[in-house]
Amino acid sequence: MPGYQVKFETHLLGTSHFEIRSLLDRQQYADPDGAALAAGISSASWPLFGMVWPSARMLANAMQTYDIAGKRILEIGCGLALASLVIHRRLGDITASDCHPLTAAFLADNVLRNDLPALKYQTGHWGRENLGLGQFDLIIASDVLYERDQPETLSQFIHLHSADPVSIIVLDPDRGNRKGFCRKMEALGYTLDLQRAGSTQSTGEAYKGHFLNFSRS
Repeated sequence: MPGYQVKFETHLLGTSHFEIRSLLDRQQYADPDGAALAAGISSASWPLFGMVWPSARMLANAMQTYDIAGKRILEIGCGLALASLVIHRRLGDITASDCHPLTAAFLADNVLRNDLPALKYQTGHWGRENLGLGQFDLIIASDVLYERDQPETLSQFIHLHSADPVSIIVLDPDRGNRKGFCRKMEALGYTLDLQRAGSTQSTGEAYKGHFLNFSRS
């Protein structure tokens, strides 16, 4: 046994569906070799990567029709990477990234469950150097502003890995750190287009949030 429990669900996105292996609930935790602790992940935040969050569903749904042609795309803080799976199925050039030590294994398993070829993955730690990650034409993320220090570290990470020109899409469920992040991005030379997200998830449940669309050219 790996020390944690999982579940298997089908997630419907329009006419598409994805089979996803995720953690059973937010009570799961296992870090026998201290890999998560070394990456700065506490026991409380450890299970967050392994859940399909409302914002992840909303971003994945948006990626079903977004223009991805010719773009090198990066999903940051991807967790279970539902948006990356959507883009991958559309044959987009997508790299998923996260700092959790189990993300790559869950992603590889879910890729196989959906009969897809291998999907590119690289560790992406916002507060540390990420050699070889490179720059991207489109950077996407969902619900990544849940801690106070994230506006600074996330804006610097995005800036480092942004091509010129670049488009950045961050879907935020109206968390309190959003304004600070937007100020940091604008100070780095990015223009913000704030758009209200749809009010309903693919599950039919209510959703409240905004797309933070940044560009630099």
